[in-house]
Amino acid sequence: MKQTIRFFGWDLHRYQPSSDPHAQLSAAIKYAGINVIFDIGANIGQFALDLRSVGYKGKIVSFEPLSSAHSILSKNARLDTNWLVHPKAAIGEKEGTTEINISGNSVSSSILPMLDSHSSAANDSAYINREKVNITRIDTISDQYLDRNSSLFLKIDTQGYEWQVLDGAIKTIDKANGILIELSLVTLYKDQKLWLEIINRLEESGFRLWTLQQGFTDPRNGQSLQMDAIFLRKKT
Repeated sequence: MKQTIRFFGWDLHRYQPSSDPHAQLSAAIKYAGINVIFDIGANIGQFALDLRSVGYKGKIVSFEPLSSAHSILSKNARLDTNWLVHPKAAIGEKEGTTEINISGNSVSSSILPMLDSHSSAANDSAYINREKVNITRIDTISDQYLDRNSSLFLKIDTQGYEWQVLDGAIKTIDKANGILIELSLVTLYKDQKLWLEIINRLEESGFRLWTLQQGFTDPRNGQSLQMDAIFLRKKT
């Protein structure tokens, strides 16, 4: 059966943490007792929809700066009373306004300039426009979504801007029990921090690397360019 399925370019495997990234994420969330997830860099809500598909029923708060994506995100969340969409804004290290570069595929949009190492590996990721957006720190707004019973998980997918998101989340990170963050193995956006710096920072903040998951891969040669990393709070 597997040989037949692979002949058509697909694969078959058991749905479990050892073989499926969604099952692995679900297991980590349950292990850490998470009941609130901040979905930073939500795009149209793919991550939140995946969470619901694996049985997560807790609160989700999605953050998205692009007008077009935010509109679709809001529609996707409208029938889910435990899925909140924050007013359109970028999340970073400051308060004010900024410009975000809009990628042809939307999901690769970033405040930072994109380098050839990214666009050459994904032709549809090249920038096609720019948009002026509000920017805020997660520390400024987190309290409106959290209470004393909250067990928080941060998902940060901001295309090279992860370090700045962390800079604006110092107090919130102290309240978090888990983080999923995108790690770049090579420089894909100008001036971004790479994987080892982020790992070291989060370990110093009291987290341990729980798992690595496959992310953006160069289809021309199979090189891994980005990975998703799950961190959980160290238990004393």
